[in-house]
Amino acid sequence: MSFFISNAYAQSNPLEALGGGGGFLGQYGFLILMFVAMYFLMIRPQQKRAKEQKAMMEALTKGAEVVTAGGVLGKITKISDAYVTLEISSGAELVVQKNSITMVLPNGTLKGL
Repeated sequence: MSFFISNAYAQSNPLEALGGGGGFLGQYGFLILMFVAMYFLMIRPQQKRAKEQKAMMEALTKGAEVVTAGGVLGKITKISDAYVTLEISSGAELVVQKNSITMVLPNGTLKGL
């Protein structure tokens, strides 16, 4: 009865059985390709955004109209190293952290709202 079943033998290298060969590039090429793709799709754009945010923070001036991370719109009245004072309406001022500013608006935007 056992003449229908063939003997199975273990193979020494499973990659050779699939025709993958071996070598450094065959074994680690996919891993290297994933790291390169992750760098160009995730790390590099994040570094670019951080660089743009830092340049915007350094370019803040008194009188600029800005939007905070919480959605508050205001005009800068005072700037220190870590904090910015915003005039959100006539006579009402708000002190926020400098890094919470997300966008600088064109001058005159607040009057149009």
